[in-house]
Amino acid sequence: MRRSVLVFLLITVVILTFLLHEVSTLIALLLEDASADAIQKSELPAPNSTLLSTRPQLIPKIIHQTYINETIPPQWLPAQQACLDLHQDYEYILWTDAKSLEFIEKEYPWFAPTFRGYQHPIQRADSIRYFVLATYGGVYIDLDDGCKRRLDPLLSYNAFLRRTVPTGISNDVMGAIPQHPFFLRVIESLQGANRKWVLPYITIMASTGPLFLSVIWKKWMGEHADLEDTAGTAEEWKGRVRVLMPDEYSGHTWSFFNEFKGNSWHGKDAKLIFWMGKNWLLLTAAGTVIVLSLGLAMWWIYGRILLLGQKRRGYVAVGSNGSPSLVPTRGTSRSPRNSPRKGPSSLWKRLGMEGKKERYELVEQHDA
Repeated sequence: MRRSVLVFLLITVVILTFLLHEVSTLIALLLEDASADAIQKSELPAPNSTLLSTRPQLIPKIIHQTYINETIPPQWLPAQQACLDLHQDYEYILWTDAKSLEFIEKEYPWFAPTFRGYQHPIQRADSIRYFVLATYGGVYIDLDDGCKRRLDPLLSYNAFLRRTVPTGISNDVMGAIPQHPFFLRVIESLQGANRKWVLPYITIMASTGPLFLSVIWKKWMGEHADLEDTAGTAEEWKGRVRVLMPDEYSGHTWSFFNEFKGNSWHGKDAKLIFWMGKNWLLLTAAGTVIVLSLGLAMWWIYGRILLLGQKRRGYVAVGSNGSPSLVPTRGTSRSPRNSPRKGPSSLWKRLGMEGKKERYELVEQHDA
């Protein structure tokens, strides 16, 4: 009994350890507040401030956006035009599907089969933004993110991403210098993340979207924690990625962007994901019940399998509760504990079950 329990517990611990290792980064993301790399309000000059001219500009003045073709939907034209009007001295590049494919085949031919093979068009729109930032640098902006003020203050960082609530970062607004090591890591990780999941929404998010980028970002910070300690010094690490916090992103007079209605690629499965996000507490409780139920079911099945194997070798269970406690049958069809008591002969048989030595001594005593 004790040995079987230890084996079962060992198997359970191994399985749980493996599962926790696989989701450890996702769990760490839930606890990450990005405060170590946050772009603080005090760092950003106010719109039209005279201090803007004193800040260095590391990121090139290029705005990248993506769409299927050059015909932008009417609901996004005001957002696009706002960015163009505020940044007439910036280079503007619209990456259409055809232009994106041509760029990948010419500059990154090793990725072309993966790029063409993506099942969902949004996966190509996601991945191309990482490649163009790694190649040219600049600022990528989704078409549904309209510019509210000039982006010049953000050009003072080697790279930046946008914080999302409740956790992680987004890929709708990003900036970087050319050949930034973080974005080089991102494009190198795309092929390994190209997996298909049950729901299209999860497939997109985990293969090229914000979840994919958040996982790479969290791993990047963990791998370079010692270099992050130089933040704010003259020797600040080039690979550091700063984070634009929600208040600086939108919602205030000093924020950089206005949000327009987007999510054009979301399908019906996205509604299920959003519902799950709103009801996470209920789902956590249900998941706990399911896990405990599966654990008990595994224990019961394990016990039954153990009993079946022992019966075939000449053992039976003492109890009827499925416990793997066993006693030898010695060629009988009943356990001694359950056999009916019928006088001396029954007692004689039970005593005889104790072993050959006792049976021999009783026989000798009887013959005498």
